[in-house]
Amino acid sequence: MKKEKTKKKGFGKFIAGALIGGTLGVLFAPKKGSETRKELSSKLKDLLEKAKEIDVQEVKDTFYKKIEKIEDELKDLDREKTLKIAKEKGRDLKKLSEDLLSYAKEKGTPVLEKAAKEVKEKIIEVTKEVLEKLEEK
Repeated sequence: MKKEKTKKKGFGKFIAGALIGGTLGVLFAPKKGSETRKELSSKLKDLLEKAKEIDVQEVKDTFYKKIEKIEDELKDLDREKTLKIAKEKGRDLKKLSEDLLSYAKEKGTPVLEKAAKEVKEKIIEVTKEVLEKLEEK
């Protein structure tokens, strides 16, 4: 109940703001006073007619749907950002493991070369698993 009253008050403030904005716009227009008052009266009548036609429930429903869509997009953005970072880190890890393997080959130590190769393979495997899990979500 309290939330609904707040929303009704917020809608009332919206209408009041629109009326005030329209009034100020007309008042500051460079026209004769009588023209300005006539135009203002016409605009106020138009706005009140439009306000009567507003389906508050429809506005509220549409507003909520748009907020939910924004929230969903933000979640997707976080997921996309995480996926992008994971891909970058995977490439970095692969490069580092390749450097390690090259160094081991350069030094001619078969034991280190084998270990470096296993590390590289494991990094590739783990990176693929992480990326697949992120892409699923």
